[in-house]
Amino acid sequence: MIGQTMLAVLSNPKSQAAEAYRVLRTNLQFSSFDREIKTIVITSAIPGEGKTTTIANLAITFAQSGSKVLLVDTDLRKPRVHKVFGLDNTKGITTLISQHETIESCVCSIGIDNLDIICCGPIPPNPSELIGSNAMKELIEKFKEQYDVILFDSAPVGTVTDASILGAICDGVILVTKSEAADIDRVKRAKEMLINVNANILGVVLNSINIKNQNSYYYYQYYGEETDIQESSKHKKEKTKK
Repeated sequence: MIGQTMLAVLSNPKSQAAEAYRVLRTNLQFSSFDREIKTIVITSAIPGEGKTTTIANLAITFAQSGSKVLLVDTDLRKPRVHKVFGLDNTKGITTLISQHETIESCVCSIGIDNLDIICCGPIPPNPSELIGSNAMKELIEKFKEQYDVILFDSAPVGTVTDASILGAICDGVILVTKSEAADIDRVKRAKEMLINVNANILGVVLNSINIKNQNSYYYYQYYGEETDIQESSKHKKEKTKK
């Protein structure tokens, strides 16, 4: 069963959060004029900053726009994608690499058009080695032949090297950080680690912003809701006059 509470684009598609994920998708689609961005790593400086929630919602918005999307859980230490979508984790990227499973046998469908998922699979004793293996690079090339967008949920870059290794071989990296709780020094170090491997940092996603603490520029409703409210108010006034 899909964790609807984490997936705003499904549970509340007119919400500010859902609109923010659609804006993120659009920004990524126009992020580069020089080269195609197909493989994107989502990571964070430390655990608990919302990278898995971000990538799950982003994957759905890409799929809803008509792109053929593959979401891959490459957090080989604390995988969560299978939990978010209620999937079996007995097969995944680790069995694809170590047991030479076929891609078709490891792909999961969750009933959303254009979206496929490959879970982590059994947690290996050597995550970094698997991420940096030639087999992983070959898999990525195969993914690119079959999908328009491939999103990789990776372990936090500030704690292990996995995201840096993956970021060096993918088209771009997004760094997720949590508003107010973020440690600026940790975020800077995470950025430096990615720069050191020549990763293409596409941008930073700031999570958990308290809208009430922001200025009035951020106070907006999804235009569909706002129109409904205005029309309802207008109807009530006309009825009162009669």
